[in-house]
Amino acid sequence: MGCHVPEISVKCGVTTYFSGFPVRTMTSQKIIMHFSAPPTPDDLEVMAADALQNLPEELGTHCAELTLRIEEFPDEATEQELGLEDPYELAAFFKSGKEIAPGVQRKIATAEDVLILYRRPLLDMWCETQDDLGILIRQVMIEELGRCFEFTDDDIDEMTARHFQGML
Repeated sequence: MGCHVPEISVKCGVTTYFSGFPVRTMTSQKIIMHFSAPPTPDDLEVMAADALQNLPEELGTHCAELTLRIEEFPDEATEQELGLEDPYELAAFFKSGKEIAPGVQRKIATAEDVLILYRRPLLDMWCETQDDLGILIRQVMIEELGRCFEFTDDDIDEMTARHFQGML
């Protein structure tokens, strides 16, 4: 997985003057977590557990008993169920403890609710975007859980926007 992750970089913007001296004004800052090797499933599990504790309140109420699992890729059954052509298409998948089959649910849960994060697709997204991995994981979790708990696209966009405001 040969991705290049840049060191902490600060982009400076407009040069202004204060008491006759040039002062550079920072317009954006990008901080990226560094790993000497790709993050392990255990690393991702720690980051996902932290993200789970910091989900927007309206999602958090649905996730009190949620179990997190990290897998390399979706299994064959999941790929077929979702009609995936490429296992890199899926970064996360929520499985309800009530679900018997897609769209068919029991009245009482017989298993636990599980959010599976797929390590390799997440790492590819991380390399492509060069975003902070913890922030990326949290965003993927918000989007997957939001869809599963039937929030509108506008609600999910608002939660994601609020998520980024809290990170600044």
